[in-house]
Amino acid sequence: MSKTMKAIRFYEPGVIKFEVVDIPEIGDGEVLVKTKVVLTCGTDIKIYRRGHPKVKPPMIFGHEFSGIVAKVGSNVTHFTEGMKVVAANSAPCNECFYCKRGKPNLCEHLSETLIGFSADGAYAEYVRIPERIVRQNLLEIPDHVSFQEAAFVEPLACVVNGNEAANIKLADNVVIIGAGPIGLLHMQLARARGAKNVIAVDLIEYRLQKALEVGAHNAINAKTDDPIEKVKALTDGRGAEVVIECVGLPQTWENAIAMTGKAGTTVLFGGAPPGTKISVDTHRIHYEDLTIKGIFHHTPVCVSRALDLISSGIVNVKPLITREMSSLNQVEAALKEMQKGETIKIAILP
Repeated sequence: MSKTMKAIRFYEPGVIKFEVVDIPEIGDGEVLVKTKVVLTCGTDIKIYRRGHPKVKPPMIFGHEFSGIVAKVGSNVTHFTEGMKVVAANSAPCNECFYCKRGKPNLCEHLSETLIGFSADGAYAEYVRIPERIVRQNLLEIPDHVSFQEAAFVEPLACVVNGNEAANIKLADNVVIIGAGPIGLLHMQLARARGAKNVIAVDLIEYRLQKALEVGAHNAINAKTDDPIEKVKALTDGRGAEVVIECVGLPQTWENAIAMTGKAGTTVLFGGAPPGTKISVDTHRIHYEDLTIKGIFHHTPVCVSRALDLISSGIVNVKPLITREMSSLNQVEAALKEMQKGETIKIAILP
């Protein structure tokens, strides 16, 4: 094995560089993975455009990936060289206040080994998997699952966590605001849980067509229609039993609550910019028995379930990959293309 590898490093907003760097050294409990696929992510675009508080330049970013085990530490027993694997980008400590309260997604120590943020990420030929992730969130890929499909495990794990918070029941009306990759995954899980009417809302017609392709029953273009009135028209004037917001803007948060019917649940999945605020009708929350939930990240259980959902075919991620690029030096071009909004996911093949 060569001692160097190609990688993409983030330096400052708008500045990433294609470089040759040293292959990471691994500890006794760690694993080195040769990257086969890394997917573009909305968070990667945010890092590229404006940086991220957890990313300390220069840093290799990228965190949705799969690959082959290239080397294992001396204490690693469940993985061997040549094994197909996928890893989540973090793992909880299981010892802190929130872990002990059953909320490992809020672990106080997640950022210590966060791949693509505090630890070098997957826009590289090799990625080091920290020990905590090896123990909990590194999984073998079944033979029939492709590297591209497996790379969806991390984002789907987040969606599984959010979808469970939504508590979708049989025959519910479910609105998904945002038909990007996260929204499209939510739509498939909503159908799998028995929703009778999955309604996609977006501003981009291409994404709405993709939503119908993956299983949405109705699609609303918020650029040409009033989405709140349209949702009410599609739900006998009541509003939806469940609304999941996957955009992360104060306006769409407010719209999500407005679309939710009596005794319904609003899941605020998309992270809005720090410091932003929303206005809500307190009368509705109290007298209409509304439930409003924030949700963040994933858990080891969600990661395992995500791979099972892909492996079983319950969730079909293939339609979400809309382009492939065969070199790491195309990452910047991929992120710029993603910003246009008419691409769902680009698979980079290092």
